[in-house]
Amino acid sequence: MKTITIHVGGMHCGSCETIVKEALEELAGVESVEVSHDSETAMVVYDEGSVSPETLKATIEKEGYTVSG
Repeated sequence: MKTITIHVGGMHCGSCETIVKEALEELAGVESVEVSHDSETAMVVYDEGSVSPETLKATIEKEGYTVSG
């Protein structure tokens, strides 16, 4: 398992956190997700053999948020 912290722009509230968290949790290979709109981050523990960082970031962008870093 590997951990990545992704900087997510455009989150303003707890509802935004939930949208990002649930979208990431649906991906095969994602073990856990912690999202904070205050720090604008998503910390994801994932199996790098099942899902790539690029897929994680694309999933967030698909929900309408921006990813940097």
